[in-house]
Amino acid sequence: MSNQETIARRFDPETLPARIRALKVDPKRGYPVPWFVQWLSDSEGKPYPEFRAMDAKKLVHAVKERLCWVCGEKLGVRMTFVAGPMCGINRTSSEPPSHHECAEWSAKNCPFLTKPQMVRREDDLIDNKKLVETAAGVCLPRNPGVTMLWTTKSYKLFQPPGGGGFLIEMGEPEMVEWFREARPATQDEVLDSVESGLPSLEELAAQDKDPEAALKELREMVAKFMKYLPPK
Repeated sequence: MSNQETIARRFDPETLPARIRALKVDPKRGYPVPWFVQWLSDSEGKPYPEFRAMDAKKLVHAVKERLCWVCGEKLGVRMTFVAGPMCGINRTSSEPPSHHECAEWSAKNCPFLTKPQMVRREDDLIDNKKLVETAAGVCLPRNPGVTMLWTTKSYKLFQPPGGGGFLIEMGEPEMVEWFREARPATQDEVLDSVESGLPSLEELAAQDKDPEAALKELREMVAKFMKYLPPK
């Protein structure tokens, strides 16, 4: 059975982007495997996708060659980041952008993005606490409940204080969209996510060498971000 036939058993082929159909398929569940996912080998030596882990080599390739994070193909002028509202407030992402159609498909179909109650599984192979500790910058280990699609023409890399890799500063958006449970999110749903995540950013700002200035800057970023909320 071909990739297209396998994926079509789970997803409507009429709404399935061609780039998604071209992806490898999880042999057990029939899901298309995003390009960035790390492939591992089981006890019998058979390859399987570890959806909770990204391939670090592909992270470098995506940035250097301007490749889509979801399908691995070349990006165009416009690109879309898939993130939560806290990333929208500080305009920072740890993951490269994607084609808009790949990003939107992910927002509507990725189990973690479409199920607000879902948390990342942990086991001996994947330790989320360890991942958070070793990631560049500061990661908020939560499911934000809503997904933001931030479409822009630009981004730039920067190294956060303390090093440990690089982060991405997302450029000025041309469009910001919101999803929850595979449908457009409401303004109240986005605000709930902002309110639940903001204390973490405030705590980080309070730890700055100049906490008063950091908190003032955070308030200004939040105020600027509010214009990107979905309408009532």
